[in-house]
Amino acid sequence: MASRTIPWLDDVADFPDAASALQEPNGLVAAGGALSPEWLLAAYRRGLFPWFNEDEPILWWSPNPRLVLFPHEIRIRRSLRRILRQHRFEVRIDTDFPAVIAACAKPRESGAGTWILPIMQAAYCRMFELGHAHSVECWLEGRLVGGLYGMALGRVFFGESMFSLETDASKVALTHLARLLAAKDFAMIDCQMSTAHLRSMGAREISRDEFCAGLERWVSFIEPPRRWPADLAASIDWNEAAVA
Repeated sequence: MASRTIPWLDDVADFPDAASALQEPNGLVAAGGALSPEWLLAAYRRGLFPWFNEDEPILWWSPNPRLVLFPHEIRIRRSLRRILRQHRFEVRIDTDFPAVIAACAKPRESGAGTWILPIMQAAYCRMFELGHAHSVECWLEGRLVGGLYGMALGRVFFGESMFSLETDASKVALTHLARLLAAKDFAMIDCQMSTAHLRSMGAREISRDEFCAGLERWVSFIEPPRRWPADLAASIDWNEAAVA
């Protein structure tokens, strides 16, 4: 079978259709371009996201299948619900986005690298300043010990990365995010890549076609970008949370 090439993007954020993505490597759509707000918003609207290593150009991806979490399907185990009821962590929203993305960028094991390069951190911090990106943070005794960050566009939250320095901190952050998004009538959390950790919490795979069809409906909903209230998570009553 003849090999296929991907387009190189120059000065205009004119992305090809996600359906043109390569099968191997799974989901690679295009290379080049920039990480400016214009480029990132155009990419997410088309179901694409940037992911590349330090020695590579910007690469744009749309894998098939796609792991997603529908907010009302979040799975809360009994042990996690106990932690939520005990309020072991103080959960804050959008209070230290740069610290969250910096923590997510740290290698998870000795000798490992990271794809959240300084250029990526700067790009998403800019999106946070504009009100498009958000962080959910777990604090313990004044220390940031877990959290996640991502982009909100229309009724879709595009999750980028999470970290945990204390047991269950990232689960607590994701559970709060799902409950908050359900209350805000968000339709979907994009988890991008499939992991056992996310599947255990209710995420499931759908086809790229189904994902992009959902985006067409859900990202057209216009809400002005803004920072979310820092104490938004405090309104959740975990005594009412369902148990899986």
